[in-house]
Amino acid sequence: MVPITVEHLVKQFGETRALDNIDLEIGAGELFFLLGPSGCGKTTLLRSLAGFYVPEEGTIRFGDTDVTRTPPHKRRTGMMFQSYALWPHMSVLENVAFGLEQQKISKAEVAKRAKEALESVQMGAYAERKPNQLSGGQQQRVALARALVVRPRCLLLDEPLSNLDAKLRLEMRQEIRRICKEFDLTTVYVTHDQKEALSIADRMAVLDNGRILQVGTPAEVYKRPNSKFVSSFIGEANFVPGKVIRAGGGEALVDTGLGEIRGSLSDPAEIPADGADVTVLLRPETLTISQMAPDENAFAGKIGDAVYYGEVAHYDFAIGEHVLNISELNPRHLGTRGPGNLFAWADPEDVVILNR
Repeated sequence: MVPITVEHLVKQFGETRALDNIDLEIGAGELFFLLGPSGCGKTTLLRSLAGFYVPEEGTIRFGDTDVTRTPPHKRRTGMMFQSYALWPHMSVLENVAFGLEQQKISKAEVAKRAKEALESVQMGAYAERKPNQLSGGQQQRVALARALVVRPRCLLLDEPLSNLDAKLRLEMRQEIRRICKEFDLTTVYVTHDQKEALSIADRMAVLDNGRILQVGTPAEVYKRPNSKFVSSFIGEANFVPGKVIRAGGGEALVDTGLGEIRGSLSDPAEIPADGADVTVLLRPETLTISQMAPDENAFAGKIGDAVYYGEVAHYDFAIGEHVLNISELNPRHLGTRGPGNLFAWADPEDVVILNR
């Protein structure tokens, strides 16, 4: 278990700046996610932590040790790739033991630690099988055991679940979190899957174009995104442009095409001026449809297209020329599409005002 500190990190590939002055602190024992679209720099940052890339500028520290130019095999990291890269001619046990055999450890100790690593991922009974005799989920567990057996200071995971089917992904998310916490590992996990990050991360960083846009807990990033990009990348979003009527005390009243909307500022330290252009963020699940309108943040309209999924329905709610996407758990208004007194409304605490 070791904290990781990244300062002013720059990585260049030709004319492309893959990492643009990255600053980041990851706590000891933390399960930390790097999240963003393809080409945002998350894998480049992970490989820089592993030592596969040497940055042009900046420093990487594991605890108090500067490892910026330390070769990968001396960093004591465990790395798990998108493709599990298991040796097909070796047994499961031999695959897990391979990394230890390079460390001049006795054969007895290698066998003991390899078996313990397999037991920790519930694969002890498969020690003598070949990788092609295992399911995708079982191969993923073996690759994880191979990363753990060297007793790394930190664990680096590059989209480890991307090759699994949806049901197995759900199962393995919690299994990875269990193992990381059981071994008290500092873990950096790259994914483009927002649900994966939201469900098991302690904290996360959202990247785009080689820069970190926001760092926080899953709830902080989802409920208080600091930009339109983060809002749309993490979850679904309705964006309504408007102008500030007044702002202060962490809130703002905004004049929009839907009417006046009151909500919370995404950053209470940055108070927009009266008349400033802002964007109102309304998450689909924070909007409620009813026949009674509260005193504020209520918009009269009607249901247009609707998609029913059983436990939830998604509506297009038309308010004049504007359309809001609304999600309703335990749907009650699915058949209500004609004219009538319907309102969509949101609690001001669930409305986020983004500076433009």
